[in-house]
Amino acid sequence: MSAQSTTSPSGNHAPADAAPSAADAQVAALAAQREAEREAQQAAAEAREAVATALRTVMAGTVDTTTRRRAEYSTDASNYRVVPDVVAFPTSTDDVVAALDVLRELGVPVTARGAGTSVAGNSVGPGVVLDLSQHLHGIGAIDPDARTAVVEPGVIMSSLQGEAAPHGLRFGPDPSTQNRATLGGMIGNNACGPHAVAYGRTADNVVSLDVVDGRGRRFVAGKGDPTFAAVPGLADLVRENLALIRTEFGRFGRQVSGYSLEHLLPENGSDLAKMLVGTEGTLVTVLGATLELVPVPKAPTLVVLGYPDMPSAADDVPVLLRHDPLAIEGLDARLVDVVKRANGADSVPDLPDGAGWLMIEVGGTSPGEAREIAEMIVGASAAIDAAIYPAGPEATQMWRIRADGAGLAGRTPAGEQAWPGWEDSAVPPDKLGDYLRDLDALMARYGVDGLPYGHFGDGCMHLRIDIPLESSGSVLRTFMVEAAQLVAKYGGSLSGEHGDGRARSELLPVMYSPEAIALLEQVKALFDPHDVLNPGVVVRPAAVDADLRRPAAQSVPSTAPIGDRGLLGSGTLRGVAKKSGYAGFSFAHDHHDLTTAVHRCVGVGKCRADNSAAGGFMCPSYLATKDEKDVTRGRARVLQEAVNGSLVGGLTAPEVRESLDLCLSCKACSSDCPAGVDMAQYKSEVLHRTYRGKLRPMDHYALGWLPRWARLAGLAPRAINKVLSVGWVRKAVLWGGGMDTRRDVPHFAELPFRTWWRRGYATHGVPGLPHRDMPGKPASAARPKVVLWTDSFSDSLSPSVPQAAVKVLTAAGYDVVVPDQQACCGLTWISTGQLDGARRRLSSLLSVLGPYAVNGIPILGLEPSCTAVLRSDLLDLFPDDPRATAVAGATKTLAELLTDPSTAPAEDSGWELPDLSDITAVVQPHCHQHSVMGFGEDRSLLADAGATVTELAGCCGLAGNFGMQKGHYDVSVAVAENALLPALRARGDGEQYIADGFSCRLQAVQLEGVEGKALVEVLAERL
Repeated sequence: MSAQSTTSPSGNHAPADAAPSAADAQVAALAAQREAEREAQQAAAEAREAVATALRTVMAGTVDTTTRRRAEYSTDASNYRVVPDVVAFPTSTDDVVAALDVLRELGVPVTARGAGTSVAGNSVGPGVVLDLSQHLHGIGAIDPDARTAVVEPGVIMSSLQGEAAPHGLRFGPDPSTQNRATLGGMIGNNACGPHAVAYGRTADNVVSLDVVDGRGRRFVAGKGDPTFAAVPGLADLVRENLALIRTEFGRFGRQVSGYSLEHLLPENGSDLAKMLVGTEGTLVTVLGATLELVPVPKAPTLVVLGYPDMPSAADDVPVLLRHDPLAIEGLDARLVDVVKRANGADSVPDLPDGAGWLMIEVGGTSPGEAREIAEMIVGASAAIDAAIYPAGPEATQMWRIRADGAGLAGRTPAGEQAWPGWEDSAVPPDKLGDYLRDLDALMARYGVDGLPYGHFGDGCMHLRIDIPLESSGSVLRTFMVEAAQLVAKYGGSLSGEHGDGRARSELLPVMYSPEAIALLEQVKALFDPHDVLNPGVVVRPAAVDADLRRPAAQSVPSTAPIGDRGLLGSGTLRGVAKKSGYAGFSFAHDHHDLTTAVHRCVGVGKCRADNSAAGGFMCPSYLATKDEKDVTRGRARVLQEAVNGSLVGGLTAPEVRESLDLCLSCKACSSDCPAGVDMAQYKSEVLHRTYRGKLRPMDHYALGWLPRWARLAGLAPRAINKVLSVGWVRKAVLWGGGMDTRRDVPHFAELPFRTWWRRGYATHGVPGLPHRDMPGKPASAARPKVVLWTDSFSDSLSPSVPQAAVKVLTAAGYDVVVPDQQACCGLTWISTGQLDGARRRLSSLLSVLGPYAVNGIPILGLEPSCTAVLRSDLLDLFPDDPRATAVAGATKTLAELLTDPSTAPAEDSGWELPDLSDITAVVQPHCHQHSVMGFGEDRSLLADAGATVTELAGCCGLAGNFGMQKGHYDVSVAVAENALLPALRARGDGEQYIADGFSCRLQAVQLEGVEGKALVEVLAERL
């Protein structure tokens, strides 16, 4: 019997029972692989939920397994990415103990986390991450006599300083991240900071610790018990290894790597608490701590010494330590240059000559005594130049350079991304100079660069290096091994205060003998035999080049046409372009694609701090919610996962929209973030990619097209306002437009400014102005011209502002030019991610304003958010158009125009700044002005005019369309409660509210019934 046959698509006949082709086998194998992956993912999800369910039965706090939350906690400030299965937020120490009990029983690893600012990968791990920062931030008794304080692990260090200050006390160690770093994290890493020279490390300031170890034993660790009764076997282990501990541990003050076993020695008080400090959560979880406090130094004075280079500065440290300074910090000229570029030349005071500096703080019983000590230090030094700064703005500026160092050092002088890893080495101070010279030679051999700085008084060096991590960690591994050998040659420590984490634990055998490594393993076994506490760190470590974040996010330049570009330059992602919905990045910057852009976030966490005390504005939504979801860093982490395409399913994923939802687009991160993250632009890009060519949310049309509606309303403003004043109509319009019905619709001007201008303002009243030349009539050539650019808000919603500007400019001797054509900056299109529409409007604007700018005529912007578009986004959307460069350079705020020598009123103009000495005012700088233009000129102008002002730091909360959108009202009000509303309620009789931003004025009138005025209106009233 012959075999049956079938006909192939090509017409050939093959036996029905013939073996499948190679192509069929490949398809089948691929299908099987996909099915196996799906089953594995399903099993993993079920396992996660099982752990979460077990935790929820014993914890009152939130337990979260969502993809977005896991993305937010997948990394810290290090190079490493480890995605947890569960993130839990204990509300009490009982919650922590209960969670640890469950996880220990299930054999699930757990990592305790504070602010997540670890640069060594200490606070990321598999299994469960316990965030102790959100709820466990209670400060117990402060005993001024005993000089102690009792704290929970989530207490922010600066909060403790604030509580202790009324008693004349403070906690000694003070890392630069002190306004967001938690004390639990500082205990985990044995943090130090600049003042460790005087006060020691965190370990030196810990009295006792309330802890739970990996066996589930809860005990209070202290000193004076050589039997270590709480940990059976530890006393025997110490007794059997006395010589080893005495020779290899505690050789110098900043030997933080490994476990600090020297504290267990009898001659050191058998102090178990101090030994547990710096163990990075691998032995115990800290539930509470009793800390020692020190007196606040009197009359602190800063000495700055200049040297030819950093190694020369380091050579001088041993001599200067004899004068008992409070701090000795090292700064390199390259870091200072980066600070100037980032924050402006006036952000750094005049420094002594040199290319490397020492910042030395001294104290005294009086300013005079402190000055004498400072002069003694100058005399004892080998510096080529010196300066002495008493407590004041210059000293504060110097310390801010140090505080921002971790973020600013994330870019080399050439603008390359620099990475941590070898950022925390330490050697005995007398060997620091030679070590730095050899380290420079090692870096030169590898062709890498970085910005060195550090705690030179302790021999501790911070340095991020532009090791190429874009494709692999191979160079990182070889460099780290050689660097470890170098530091060991000088008897140093891989870590001086940040801990070993995932970055350096594998290298501990370079620093310690095999016997010492074995001893560390035995200690771990006594406390955590099953390796559930922060596994992969210190003992049985993960590889230095394992779990690196950046190599997993590769990208290549895009071939997208210029018209398809958005806001951050063209680029695409290899292998994940389709999955992420990414086809180029719209804004043009020094980074060329979205991958590089979002990885600018190095995780230092300054966005988690209350930055208002330092005059900063970020991150307003986080200040309202205290949720990592709503902080710049958390959003950057989700975006990193989206462009990686591994955890979050691309830029259009719901996790991305949820993460960005409460971003106010205030742009504060673009200036306040040391790494220069601009989340407002990233959000615009994501919205652009998500909705391009699709139906958008209604508020994108209602608010994103606001200039269109304003022009239409200008045809019959009285009728429109009357209709919108009817309650049910107003609510219907708001609801239908995707806005919150608790808001009011702003009134449209019955006479828009441009209409007023065309009709001739003399007949419509700006009191005290002479009749102007009518349009088309030549103006006096002697008067310098200035273009009064009327944005859509000023024209249709606040015409009194440009009217006042006409009065002020005319009085100052300018010939005011108002172009015949409307020039919209597209702000509302940008904020809603309608970048194609924004580009069209800005292209038209360049046609209108470009000719003035290229001819050197200044352009006055009135609305800060619109002015900021011309100063920043315009350049990013039109990077190759010389008109954009000209317009950005010509555009000024009123204060800039009146104070810049190149545009200020001529001396013979008769202009005098109006006297505002009888004005007391609450002043709200606009977020975009703070971030892009700066508020310095306005601040100086108000001071020169004699006004008494209370200047607010922080967003008003309305932020353009944000506060109007559905779902944002409560957060908008909460943001306003940070600064604006309390200040308005505290105003005295007759005290004014001054705000150039239309949104800021609208928020004040809608939430507190306070009418505000722009600065130009206040000046016009006094002419």
